[in-house]
Amino acid sequence: MAILKFYGDTLSTSTRRVGTVLYEAKVPFEFIQIDRSKGEHKTPAYLEKHPFGQLPYIDDDGFILFETRAICRYIAAKHPECKLIPTDPKKNALFEQAASIELCDFEFNAGPIVFEAWGKPRRGLTTDQAVIDAKIAALDAKLDAYNAMLSKHKYLAGDEVTLADLFHLPSAPVIERHAKSDIMTRKPHVARWYKDLISRPSWLAFRGRREDHIGVLNDFAEEDESVYF
Repeated sequence: MAILKFYGDTLSTSTRRVGTVLYEAKVPFEFIQIDRSKGEHKTPAYLEKHPFGQLPYIDDDGFILFETRAICRYIAAKHPECKLIPTDPKKNALFEQAASIELCDFEFNAGPIVFEAWGKPRRGLTTDQAVIDAKIAALDAKLDAYNAMLSKHKYLAGDEVTLADLFHLPSAPVIERHAKSDIMTRKPHVARWYKDLISRPSWLAFRGRREDHIGVLNDFAEEDESVYF
């Protein structure tokens, strides 16, 4: 069976989200670095696979799939032993609830923070601090609800980690590091959950990738993570 090919950029938050899930599910893969500075994601060959010219996409023995969360769901469904998507109807409903919360309440606010605090400086653009402040305030209010949920169980959908939890990586660490905000650690239950996520071997493993080679399931050497965020 052909090994899964994963096309992305280690500096891309979406790429890192998929990479973390691949490691969490223990799926071997070949990582192909796409150089956005050279416009490799806008070439005809790339657009044939990903018509939006964005990152990342996967090629699983000829099956092409893009969109980060769709890729992660596919990986989890194909490898049910990883248990990242519950199959019990009630547990699955709680997972879907948590996944919706991540997209509509967390990422809706976190995305603009990441762009202003990290994306713009990398492109030589001026950060709009007013946007960061407004979105951090909005996200802080959402995290009150997170704190209440996480006071009742270990993860957002229960006591087992799911894709809904992992989807918060890597935006949350970018907010902490580049927006200089303690928003992820100021509420006790959120802080406990967040520290659990950023300590997971799957997150730490993909953080260390630099070269194009078949993904292995052991730890990578510790490196300065500022080059990735």
